Amino acid sequence: MSRLLLNCDMGESFGSWSMGLDAEVMPFIDCANIACGFHAGDPGIMRATVALAVAQGVLIGAHPAYPDLAGFGRRSMACSSEEIRDLLHYQIGALDGICRTQGTQVAYVKPHGALYNDMMADPLTLRTVIAAVAAYDRSLPLMLMATADNRAAQALGDEYGLTLWFEAFADRAYDAVGHLLSRRLPGAVHHDPAQVVEQALRLARGEALVASDGSALWLRAHTLCVHGDNHASVAAVRQIRQALDAQAAP
Repeated sequence: MSRLLLNCDMGESFGSWSMGLDAEVMPFIDCANIACGFHAGDPGIMRATVALAVAQGVLIGAHPAYPDLAGFGRRSMACSSEEIRDLLHYQIGALDGICRTQGTQVAYVKPHGALYNDMMADPLTLRTVIAAVAAYDRSLPLMLMATADNRAAQALGDEYGLTLWFEAFADRAYDAVGHLLSRRLPGAVHHDPAQVVEQALRLARGEALVASDGSALWLRAHTLCVHGDNHASVAAVRQIRQALDAQAAP
């Protein structure tokens, strides 16, 4: 991968309840993480979001979660390894089927919410997720969080022959080991658009960020997570896209 890909969570409406500005943000991103019905989304929303991505030439990623519609997938659940494998295969397969009816297919996998956090905190859960994705289709990259030391995760990916895409965030502050600061802490979220764009550019150039303790933090990132759930965030995505494109121009 020669450039930093922008990814965004998409398709998180449900029935008549609407969330996000998918049509507005889709033209500015490279990868759409589409909800698969367990934390958000439904078959019609999935179909419509796939169509938006196809129209803009955006890569489609499965965004599977714990079965937690009421909690938006943000609550950890005590699932066995077999249950995690099955819920991943069910959701990836559902989205992949909808993709195939529109002449495309799932291109990668990014777990959502608590499942994503659990996989990053627990080596057994990460192994389970990697093994499940590899069993479904070893050609699908798995998106996971970039930290200061990705060697353990990379070794697991190599063991299963699975490509890993490490993800960073332009609008979040990090601690010294590359973990996101809790949103409960002051300064955990960057609200200044100039600061967000600058962090995106530093990540794209492979430059160090400043961690919360003032130390230099290098993150090896293949993709940058952006948000499109309000007009301000869409404007920020547009600025990041323009800045990255300007940097890449000869």
